[in-house]
Amino acid sequence: MPPKGKAKPAAPAAAAAAPAVQVEDLFSALHRHIQAFEYKQAAKVADQVLEAVPGDEDALRCKVVALIKADAIDRALLSIPADTTKGLQDLGFYKAYCLYRQNKLHEALECLEAQEKNSMHLQLESQILYRLGRMDVCVESYEKLRKFKIDSLDLKTNIIAALISAGRASEVQKMMDALKVKPSGSFEIAYNFACSLIEKKQYSDAEQMLLSARRIGQETLMEDDFMDDEIENELAPIAVQLAYVQQLQGHPEEALQVYSDIVNKVADASSIAVATNNLIALKGTKEVSDSLRKLDQLVKKDDTKRHFQLANGLEFKLFARQKEAIYSNRVLLLLQANKLDQAQELVSFLSSTFPECISPVLLQAAVFVRGKNILKAEEVLGQFADRLPEKAQHALLARAQIAAAAGHAKLAAESLARIPGIQHMPATVATIVALRERAGDLVGAAAALDSAVEWWRNAMTEEGGGAATALAVLTHEAASYKLGHGREEEAARLYEELFTSQGGGDEALAGLVKTVARTDTGKAEAYEKRLRPLPGLKGIDVESLEKTSGAKLVDGTAVPRGTKAVEEAAGGGAVKDRSRKKKRKRKPRYPKGFDPANPGPQPDPERWLPRRERSTYRPKRKDKRHQVRGSQGAVVREKNEAAAAAGVNPTGGSGAKPGHGGVSAGKGGGASAASSEPARTSGKGRKKSRS
Repeated sequence: MPPKGKAKPAAPAAAAAAPAVQVEDLFSALHRHIQAFEYKQAAKVADQVLEAVPGDEDALRCKVVALIKADAIDRALLSIPADTTKGLQDLGFYKAYCLYRQNKLHEALECLEAQEKNSMHLQLESQILYRLGRMDVCVESYEKLRKFKIDSLDLKTNIIAALISAGRASEVQKMMDALKVKPSGSFEIAYNFACSLIEKKQYSDAEQMLLSARRIGQETLMEDDFMDDEIENELAPIAVQLAYVQQLQGHPEEALQVYSDIVNKVADASSIAVATNNLIALKGTKEVSDSLRKLDQLVKKDDTKRHFQLANGLEFKLFARQKEAIYSNRVLLLLQANKLDQAQELVSFLSSTFPECISPVLLQAAVFVRGKNILKAEEVLGQFADRLPEKAQHALLARAQIAAAAGHAKLAAESLARIPGIQHMPATVATIVALRERAGDLVGAAAALDSAVEWWRNAMTEEGGGAATALAVLTHEAASYKLGHGREEEAARLYEELFTSQGGGDEALAGLVKTVARTDTGKAEAYEKRLRPLPGLKGIDVESLEKTSGAKLVDGTAVPRGTKAVEEAAGGGAVKDRSRKKKRKRKPRYPKGFDPANPGPQPDPERWLPRRERSTYRPKRKDKRHQVRGSQGAVVREKNEAAAAAGVNPTGGSGAKPGHGGVSAGKGGGASAASSEPARTSGKGRKKSRS
């Protein structure tokens, strides 16, 4: 039957055409949803396309992008195949972006390393490096990105921020000129430029720039129809930075008010955290309990993983140095509150989280010192100095201070000698020598002086006058030290070098003569002739001076005794005796309002003496009744027996009364064998007793 035979091949053709029309309609619907920013509906349509045409690259790409736009990062990451083919290489970029949004920064960076570097990859890589705190590498990535000549204000803002965070604030103005942007371009750029001024300690200019940034931000956000509270939240970082500048300029009250307002108002979490931290730093050791309570709202302890983390997503919103500051302040507050166990727990986490930062190590040493574990404090500081020599200065200084206070003079001297920047400075050398002497290491003390002299001798050609002064001071001290410890030859050589080559002056020449006189008398006499004569000593007989017993003061100059007789014999009384010169009487000074003619009664001349030393003092009569020794009953019994023998009643009557032989211990009338309060065994107690 021909009709049936023709109908059979037509059915598959119609079935193939129907899905094609349906998929085309689905793509049209997908396009409409994306144009209308309806990303959730777009993702659903993309799923329908993938059901009709499994593995369609365009549908898969649209689904991933739509889920990312809808903030469904987890679903987007699950939609990306684990092994992307060459045709789906861009999905590797989206995978890295999803990992970045999940704050899995290291995994995101590893994913990008396998991708070809284009402008999108470099922008994401720069953002990841910025979040990781690797600012130098981040700036290099932005430098590569500039070659693509992307004209984006956001990109330029990020480049300026990276420069400031990398500690290169001095290059910001040059970079802004190269990027052809001005601070007035946006409130973000104005804010970043103000941050560069703060880094350069130009606080007044930074304050004006921050005020300008706030004004520009208010105008821009109002044009974008932001509400007042939304504008305030958006500009909260500028307010925090303004308060910080006021704090640096010495206006703590204004800064305190701004910080308090930000903490108490609704703002973004990062601004509240920074304001809280700065507020606590401004208060210092005041209100420690309140400060700890505020920080407890930011720092949370995860007991399951046994580590700490910041609340409200701050772990991923703050830079590493900001998080370190918050944790460090909490450790300091715990130390102030004497909560050593909590401080030790937090500082251990801090040291493992920021292994290359000096603050956690210093805090850990402080906790050990507070716990009187000096050896452990010295150990952790020494380990950090050995591991990171380029950052070891503060650690070695802290270890030297701790060791010196603990009496470990040798370790303190070794720590100071390892600090490259200051180990040869005169003050440091003097401290090292003193510590070596305290430890009994005289050879080490002399070696420290020799090393410093040699270092400054080599630095003479590089540093000029400053090096010459330091060399002269250290050479003189080294010579004096060696002379005092019996090393005359070395001391003489240093004094001679100081006098001949460095122009040491009369002091060096006098030291040279004094030193050489012990080893070479002739050489000492030769140098002695170069000494300048002292004024007022002409005509003095040195031999007669040796027979005198000392010196006396004449005309403000110390002249040996017997000089007057010598000069009178030589020149007829050249020295006048001024000891009899009358002193001018000064008019007495009276207190304000005092009339000398009517002085009134004379004040007590003994008013400055202690009361016991005055003539009118009379000591109080001692109450001998309190001087009770032994058991109370025995004392009374002895008194009664003595009174009976004398025929006198000690209670005031004419004879002894029965029942009064003990002291009442209370209303019950029992006798106390021994009282811990002797004052209670008085005559009044006996009057209260009943027989």
